[in-house]
Amino acid sequence: MKVPTRKSAILDLVVTTEPDLIDEIETTEFLGGGDHKMLDWRIHFGKNNQKPLRPTLDYQRADMESISRELLGISWDEVMEGNIDLAWERFKAIIMDMENKYVPKKKPRHGNRSKPVWMSYKALKLVRKKHAVYAKYKRTDHPAYITVAREAAREVRRSKLTFESKLANNIKEDCKSFFSYVRSKTKAKVKTGPLVDDSGQKIDSESEMAEAVNSYFASVFTAESTGEMPDVEVIFKGPTSEHLCDLEVTEDLVRAKLQRLRADKAAGVDDMSPRFLKGIQELIVRPVHILLQKSMAEGHVPLDWKTANVTPIFKKGNRGKAANYRPVSLTSQICKVIESLIRDAIVQHLERNNLIFNSQHGFRSGRSCLSNLLSFLDKVTECWDRGESVDVIYTDFAKAFDKVPHQRLLNKLKSHGIGGKVFNWISSWLENRAQRVCMNGFSSLWRAVVSGVPQGSVLGPILFLIFINDIDIGLVNWILKFADDIKIFGKVDSMEEAVSLQSDADKLCNWARKWQMKFELDKCKKMHFGTKNGHHEYVMDGQKLAEVKTQKDLGVIVSNNMKVSDSGL
Repeated sequence: MKVPTRKSAILDLVVTTEPDLIDEIETTEFLGGGDHKMLDWRIHFGKNNQKPLRPTLDYQRADMESISRELLGISWDEVMEGNIDLAWERFKAIIMDMENKYVPKKKPRHGNRSKPVWMSYKALKLVRKKHAVYAKYKRTDHPAYITVAREAAREVRRSKLTFESKLANNIKEDCKSFFSYVRSKTKAKVKTGPLVDDSGQKIDSESEMAEAVNSYFASVFTAESTGEMPDVEVIFKGPTSEHLCDLEVTEDLVRAKLQRLRADKAAGVDDMSPRFLKGIQELIVRPVHILLQKSMAEGHVPLDWKTANVTPIFKKGNRGKAANYRPVSLTSQICKVIESLIRDAIVQHLERNNLIFNSQHGFRSGRSCLSNLLSFLDKVTECWDRGESVDVIYTDFAKAFDKVPHQRLLNKLKSHGIGGKVFNWISSWLENRAQRVCMNGFSSLWRAVVSGVPQGSVLGPILFLIFINDIDIGLVNWILKFADDIKIFGKVDSMEEAVSLQSDADKLCNWARKWQMKFELDKCKKMHFGTKNGHHEYVMDGQKLAEVKTQKDLGVIVSNNMKVSDSGL
């Protein structure tokens, strides 16, 4: 955050080893009678006001023998007769009943009374012995105390190292514990807010902040115009018999997906704990398979699967602005299992028929930020070595994942050869969605989700790739994409080549208008490569693009002089 303190000059620095410790840096009145303004900022230090601790379920002490006996005695085909809504409600009621009956509650721990999470029983015993020896002799130089203190210190170090090594080794299976431990080491105890509304008034009530954040998230949705739907480019040109219309899912496939459940994830609106579901995974294969079959056959998705608790995740900038938070949806874990099976079928269909253009490197097997950057730098350096000039236009969509219009997305699914039961299920999954923001134990009112693909869902990323796939069509110059992160670039040794690149930029703008997306023009930039570059001007939607000499591209600083030592962002 840069704030001038004397006219346009920056004369003062706030230095910290923890960026999250400092927030809301702003200038105040002048110092004395001079023209040098003072700085004011907020420090996040110490513990936040904690919400009241409540008893939690102790899954480690669950009576798994009784749970297994009861679940094995259920005839799921009989219990789950009827439509998908009835089947889901009965399944949910049974699972919640098992949890309430056979999973005991444990009292929460308060303050610092409990031992550190990394301390083993042996280390704790030695520490207590050290305290007992000191209490006896009241001297730290006594031989008995020195001996036991050294032994305790050695065991404490070993215990902590062992704990941290296990966290690092298990990070893929349990990243929640890893980051929880890391956060416990920081001095900055940062929480969302207080927020500032449009009139400049502060909002510090938890419930009001949740409502304000959800109101902002809802404000970016697209009110889709369905009067004159644009024509869709047909991407899949194969026979109708090869369209993806149905799923062939066995109980073994369902079992494999249930085995991949992450116990450290949060429950959705249905309150089904992933930890509990993972513990009974073998016992619920049959009912989950029945739920999938019924939902696909009816082309209908239960309401619990279409509602989400949204967690606001801070991106960057001022923490007091709701616009600087990203919505991540926490949805039903059972629905995610079914989404995963549908996603796999869609990906297999797209890759088998080469339907996703090679310019896309996001959310694809064998492709990544690295492959995108290597492709880009390979072309730029090749032109550089030949003495040719290259211009790059970096684009930035505004709230891309939240703005995807649903009807236009569904039309693009058809153009990619996706129809039948699969299409009907996705259509039902997208309509009548709702979300609420949950913060520090408080939640907002429900709001309708009229556009977008949920961030945090399993299907969302692949649906977005399908939606944005045809943006390549008609472009003359090079294009590279990583999900919604798009750059177009080409040789510009002549005016004709520069005009061609401008034409491609115009095509991107036309695509965005046609499909009701929006570019964040202030964040769209141009960069010139080459010692003989003509530094041509480029325009998007009537606004000249700002020139940059360095640009953060997928986390890597790219410089127009091709020197990796340049850090001038």
